[in-house]
Amino acid sequence: MSSAIDVIRQRAGDEPIVAAIVLGSGLSDIGDLLEDRTIIPFGDLEGFPSGGVSGHGKELLVGKMSGRRVAVLTGRQHYYERGNAAAMRPALETVAALGAATLLLTNSAGSLDPAVEPGELMMLSDHINYAGMNPLIGEESDARFVNMVDAYDPGLRDLAKGLAARLDVALNEGIYLWYSGPSFETPAEIQMAIRLGANAVGMSTAPEVILARFLGLKVWACSSITNMGAGLKSGEEISHTQTKTVARLGAEKLKRLIPALVEEL
Repeated sequence: MSSAIDVIRQRAGDEPIVAAIVLGSGLSDIGDLLEDRTIIPFGDLEGFPSGGVSGHGKELLVGKMSGRRVAVLTGRQHYYERGNAAAMRPALETVAALGAATLLLTNSAGSLDPAVEPGELMMLSDHINYAGMNPLIGEESDARFVNMVDAYDPGLRDLAKGLAARLDVALNEGIYLWYSGPSFETPAEIQMAIRLGANAVGMSTAPEVILARFLGLKVWACSSITNMGAGLKSGEEISHTQTKTVARLGAEKLKRLIPALVEEL
């Protein structure tokens, strides 16, 4: 981690950041909003995401958004890539060490609510760790016993609701179920998720929320809805190509909402 911090400070300066933003599939264009940005390839930063998924960026951006200095990870590493639920821990430890007090997470997800269709946003209020893996397995300190009540910060959620109303951005809210992937869920699994109380399903985010709370960061998260869950929409062909394409609709809304949220941090 120390070497990653050194590289970032050497290239981007040592002014603290107030927040870090992680961008999901098809959402990397949000990084274009940064001013005076420094671009650092993940490959130059020890412990940062390796490998790659199409639709995800592979760079850390450091710059100003709404007058606040932030770090943007244009992509993430998923559990399904190498079977490591803690893959994002070094990167999140790094941004925390650089001063971030808040982590803003985005992802692309499938909707389980007929009223929330592809192209819409769903802010997350909680999650269900259906995958069962935990990024803190192997952590030896008592800090591993993280309290997950209000893990998705109520204050940030209320703030986002007010900002969305002011910006005329429709912002739904719901519970996210983490499914390991990389295969999409079966129709039977989608029906199970609905019965468990989930409103959206995806392959990321939950491990990062656990890690963020372990590190003492406040968390806000939002899904760009790219498809309906398997079996919920007749004739829909769910694919990663669809995810990347439809995510752009949500990205346009997030480009308005996230800067407004950052300005209030």
